[in-house]
Amino acid sequence: MDKIIKTEAEWQAQLSDLAYKVTRKHGTERAFTHDDFPKAPGTFRCICCDAPLFDHTTKFESGTGWPSFYAPLDHEMVGEQSDNSWFMRRTEVHCNRCEAHLGHVFPDGPAPTGLRYCINGVALRFEPED
Repeated sequence: MDKIIKTEAEWQAQLSDLAYKVTRKHGTERAFTHDDFPKAPGTFRCICCDAPLFDHTTKFESGTGWPSFYAPLDHEMVGEQSDNSWFMRRTEVHCNRCEAHLGHVFPDGPAPTGLRYCINGVALRFEPED
């Protein structure tokens, strides 16, 4: 996989203010503000570099207010690291291609993985199947 590296100015020019804050500055969008993706076959891609991250078949309604998936499309594309901010212990997930902050993964999801990838909707772009 080719890594995507850009300057902060290049990311700011490419992204909306909110997408920049979330993906490049590790922010979080407010719950229930960006899960308006169509319920149709397709792929959820990184808003920064267009890497394929999640398939529509793994998306589920978690009730949290953020798009949730029980598995990434390809574990090579989604990286994890410890996040101890806000007096919590969490696992942050990011795009391995461009290092965009996506959200967090929690061990309270449905079968078959038992995981919940809680992703900021502004960090994703939905591409419908042809």
